[in-house]
Amino acid sequence: MGISKVFSALDISATGLTAERIRMNVIANNIANANATNSPDGGPYRREQVEFQSILNKAANLSDIDGMERLGGVKVSNIMKSNEPFNKVFIPGHPQADENGFVEMPNVNIATEMVDLVTASRSYEANLAVINSSKDITNQALSIIGR
Repeated sequence: MGISKVFSALDISATGLTAERIRMNVIANNIANANATNSPDGGPYRREQVEFQSILNKAANLSDIDGMERLGGVKVSNIMKSNEPFNKVFIPGHPQADENGFVEMPNVNIATEMVDLVTASRSYEANLAVINSSKDITNQALSIIGR
C-alpha cells in the first residue's frame, strides 16, 4: 500500500466527518424548531433533510485501469425541506389556531430526529475510528522503517 493510499483513506474519512457534522447540525436545528409555528417562510417550520453525494476521483495510478474513477468520499449536495404535511394539533386560543381551534405544527417527529442523530453520531464515530486506525498503521510503519 502506497503512501497516497493512506492519505486517500484519511481524505475519504475526513469528508465523512464533515458531512456527518453538517447532518447533526441540521438535525439539531429540526429539534430546536419542533414547536415553531412561525417561520421566516411563513407558516410552521418545515423539517430539513441532508442529501449526500459521493465524490469520485480520477484514478491517478498507472496500475489502475485507464478512465476508471475511484471513490473519493462524500459531500453534502443539498439540504432540502420535507414535503410531509404539517401536524394539526387542537389548541384553541393559540394565536395561529384556525376557526376550529387547530394549529398547524411543524412536521418534525422528535423520535425520528433522535434516531437520525444516533445514526449520524455512529457514522461520525466510524469515520473517526478509520482516521485513528490509519494514523496507528502509519506510525507503526514508520517505526519499523526507522529501526
